Amino acid sequence: MRMTSKLFRFALIGALFATAACKSTTSAPSAGSTQPSTAVAEPAQPAPERALVNRPAPDFTLRDLDGAPFRLSEQRGKIVVLEWFNPECPFVRAAHTKGSLVSSAERQQSNGIVWVAINSGAPGKQGHGVDKNRAGRERFGLKHAVLLDESGQVGRQYGAEHTPHMYVIDKAGTLVYRGAIDNSPDGEGESPSGGKLVNYVDAALADLAAGRPVAVAETEAYGCSVKYAN
Repeated sequence: MRMTSKLFRFALIGALFATAACKSTTSAPSAGSTQPSTAVAEPAQPAPERALVNRPAPDFTLRDLDGAPFRLSEQRGKIVVLEWFNPECPFVRAAHTKGSLVSSAERQQSNGIVWVAINSGAPGKQGHGVDKNRAGRERFGLKHAVLLDESGQVGRQYGAEHTPHMYVIDKAGTLVYRGAIDNSPDGEGESPSGGKLVNYVDAALADLAAGRPVAVAETEAYGCSVKYAN
């Protein structure tokens, strides 16, 4: 009986030591272990907004040949015409010396229209550079600004494929016309499809002036390819 009592006491003491040992164990990680990361991933940047007819025209800022900035959103309340430009493109040369772009910008500017040319040619490409564009501006007698888009970001955003490629933006900042200057793919206005020359930009501006929806909102542009970087 005494032996049984002693054995019971030894068993009880052993159980108490075991319990204490369990309680002293910590859950701290050993040296060199890796803690779960709490870093928050950066949100993905949205893709640049693309220009679509009858949708707000994407804003942009480009510099002219003198380095002055032109910001599209600052023209809100005015009708804006964008003309994709390359002074060495034969179609641009024909349009500005014989075709529908002869004095077109100057005539529309007298009506309060904001008209700017944009050259999206990359360095080393045809028609690139301040000097070449200044020479072209003088040769064609242009009175409006020529903006440089060397990276091609704005041209690609607007889907500009040719020079000339024309865009009309209304007073509310909506793109209402995109396409060719006219229906004469020779650039000279001498071979219009259907036999009658139609200046699509003039027609779009006339519709806006009369408070009408633009009847022909999109056409297929013609001319040289825009000389983007490869």
